[in-house]
Amino acid sequence: MKKLGLLFLMMLALVACNDEEKDQAVNNEVKKEKLPPVEKEYGFVLNDFEVVKDTIESGDSFGYIMDQNGVGHGKVFEISNKVIDTFNPARITAGKKYMILKAKDSARTPEYFIYENDKINYTVVALGDSIYAEKKKRPVTIKKREISGVITSSLSEAMQAQGLSNLLVYELSNIYQWSIDFFKLQKGDQFKMVYHEKYIDDTIFAGIDKVDAAVFKHSDKPFYAFRYLNDTVSGKPSFYDDEAKALQSFFLKAPLNYSRISSRFTKRRFHPVQKRWKAHLGTDYAAPHGTPIVSTANGRVIASSYTSGNGNYVKIKHNSKYTTQYLHMTKRAVRNGQTVKQGDVIGYVGSTGLATGPHVCYRFWVNGRQVDPYRQNLPSAKHIEEELKDEYFAYIKPLKEDLEQIPYKNI
Repeated sequence: MKKLGLLFLMMLALVACNDEEKDQAVNNEVKKEKLPPVEKEYGFVLNDFEVVKDTIESGDSFGYIMDQNGVGHGKVFEISNKVIDTFNPARITAGKKYMILKAKDSARTPEYFIYENDKINYTVVALGDSIYAEKKKRPVTIKKREISGVITSSLSEAMQAQGLSNLLVYELSNIYQWSIDFFKLQKGDQFKMVYHEKYIDDTIFAGIDKVDAAVFKHSDKPFYAFRYLNDTVSGKPSFYDDEAKALQSFFLKAPLNYSRISSRFTKRRFHPVQKRWKAHLGTDYAAPHGTPIVSTANGRVIASSYTSGNGNYVKIKHNSKYTTQYLHMTKRAVRNGQTVKQGDVIGYVGSTGLATGPHVCYRFWVNGRQVDPYRQNLPSAKHIEEELKDEYFAYIKPLKEDLEQIPYKNI
């Protein structure tokens, strides 16, 4: 009986032990389930901090944001002075996202301020005892894409119909701005593209990296475009067609054969007629009365008129980006709404309006803002040189084959 009793007690102990082990295993599983997932962003493990995420609003300043999060004015002044070469606190922009990482202590001390310059680039400002700022980039993945589309009403709608980014509308418009009038696209026009997209952390779309090749069939005529580095000096690639011709047009250096530049673009010049200092947002080319003035690029005349200041003048819109104007003509040679080509005579040198002598004042707009044309990186029309064409054709051959393998979409 004693042996049986002892055996029974041993069995009870074994069962109890097993139950304890099972309970412990269950408890461990519960603990594992309750642990929050590790969250990483901007190179930090966010679980280690108290996180404040927000967006800069109009009127916000770096000092105000810091003050709202427990950083005093003296500390803000110190931070600003130490990081200004990398991060200028005075230039934070409304609409930009930011994050503040605070210590998980009773004081909730801010340790880092992270400013999103854009989707990829950001700046980390260390706010602790060691103050510094670092510019960093999120990891970016490049993915190759091939698409095909057809115009039913507009290029934008053709992109939207496939769930594609409107950035592609800009890319195609920019590539073909000198070859195709996108306001005159026809129903049934087709296009194909080989390009690359940027993704943050392999999942978040961050824009277009580059377009390798495209073909736009407009009025049943294919317009090919291949990205190619022909100018090794500038290091900037341009687009060329299947015959090695540049797609981008160019502006003439000047609108006439001139004797000298009598006044350049400047924010401060003493006006010879008005006798006061003011901005001169143009370039004056002195030339004899009657010298022909030509359009510096293809475009459409949007003004051919007279004002007391400009005298006889012509204004030409070349595309959605560039506009030029020619002032003080003795006579205009084009009418409003007329299409002109580069080199077409649009008027003749005079001294009408506020002018002291015969010249043309040449004005230049980029995206609606008057600029100095001599300081612009304007499109080049330099074709592939004859001795380099074989190399170019070998380069575009696989790209053209890629385009040919993409089927056209039809209505």
